[in-house]
Amino acid sequence: MDKKVLLTCIILLALAMPPAAGLSVVSTTSVLWDPIQFIGGDRVEVIYIADPAICPHVQGDIIPNRIQLQREFIANADLFVAINGSVDRENVMPFVEKFMTANGYGNVEWTTLQNPSMVWNTPEGARALGREVTGWLVAADPGNTTYYEERFGEYIRMINATDLSGEEKTVIPGQEAIVMIWQREAVEEWLGLSVVTAFGPAFYGDGKFVPQMIVDDIQSHPEKYQNVRYVVENMQSGEMAKGIEEAPGPGYSGKTGDIHQLPEIDRRR
Repeated sequence: MDKKVLLTCIILLALAMPPAAGLSVVSTTSVLWDPIQFIGGDRVEVIYIADPAICPHVQGDIIPNRIQLQREFIANADLFVAINGSVDRENVMPFVEKFMTANGYGNVEWTTLQNPSMVWNTPEGARALGREVTGWLVAADPGNTTYYEERFGEYIRMINATDLSGEEKTVIPGQEAIVMIWQREAVEEWLGLSVVTAFGPAFYGDGKFVPQMIVDDIQSHPEKYQNVRYVVENMQSGEMAKGIEEAPGPGYSGKTGDIHQLPEIDRRR
């Protein structure tokens, strides 16, 4: 009797325990990590290499350290994924490949986006990205196909809930904004904002669009910016846009809005 009770308890405990993550995934950045961790749920464990708070091109010392901290996971990963744009190819993927070959773990076989230039920071783009990621997970772990497809459905519903409402579509379009260059397409095509100017890091456009250049232009031509309502940033820290947001010059009669990161832009203004 005692043995039967013990066996029953063991079976019940096993049924109650969530399944251990079976698929280990290494992503170059948090862009792919986000849909993978949601769609993969408890069947996938995923990490990202580049620090999302800092541009990858200035992480020459940071990325190798992050790889070392996760060396065991990376060495035994089942799937390596990358956007495969210039940032990945030049600043992240080579470090992973060097780590693997230098330590005798073999060559990396990357799974990459069909279109490295795809726009993923709009609802339409996010849905397409989620669909492609789901395909990766199903191909790597076909035994959990139904689970991944159900999670993808949840992911789509979550994205749809963040899209503009009918009222917002009548209020937001046409308002003026200053934007991070890599958010311009999303700001114009999804939100319908009117972009007065764009800013970016020093390596973009030969440094002609760094925040200080925008600040100088605001101070020299305040009338150009008097109707600006938003400053849209895409870095988690928000520090790049901070100087712009605080930069009204002499005679500046308008005001800039808060610093916002898509998709968390303040739609009430």
